[in-house]
Parts: sequence; C-alpha cells; structure tokens
Amino acid sequence: GGEQQMLAIARALMSRPRLLLFDEPSLGLAPLIVEQIFKVIKEIKDQGRTVLLVEQNAYQALHIADRAYVLETGMVKLSGTPQELLANEEVKRAYLGG
Repeated sequence: GGEQQMLAIARALMSRPRLLLFDEPSLGLAPLIVEQIFKVIKEIKDQGRTVLLVEQNAYQALHIADRAYVLETGMVKLSGTPQELLANEEVKRAYLGG
C-alpha cells in the first residue's frame, strides 16, 4: 500500500518532471500512511512543481491545494480557493461531513 505509493512517487521524481498527476493517492491506505502521502505531495508542491491531485479525501486535498475544483458527472460544479470551498455550506455538507 503506502510503500508502493512512496516508491511510485520516487520513481516519478527521478525524471525531474515539472508536473505530477496524482490519482487517488490515498485510496485504500491507513490514515497514518495517508498523512505521510499528503505530506510528501505538499513538499513536492512547495518545491515549485505543479501538482494535479484527483482525490476523494476532500479535507486533506483542500489543505494542500492552491486551487480546487469540484466535479460532478464530469463537469466542474464549483471552483475556488481552498478557503472559499471550505467555507461553502454545500461543500461542507456534501464532501466534508458537515
């Protein structure tokens, strides 16, 4: 699980990409491992690389994002800064358990 994800990230970084796409990196992982994965993704972003993150764990994703998009049936339903989406009542209710 988590070791495979970390290895995949390390392999991807070896080619020094300017953009990395992560598709559900937390899927099926234990909470502690998810925390580590998101920490690594944030470090990659903080190094100046562009990160495109597709993730159902909205809370974690919004805490490392610069910009966020909510997709519904393949269409952008909402977009904005993480702060805007975290304050949005519809987002809270539908995606953040609030």
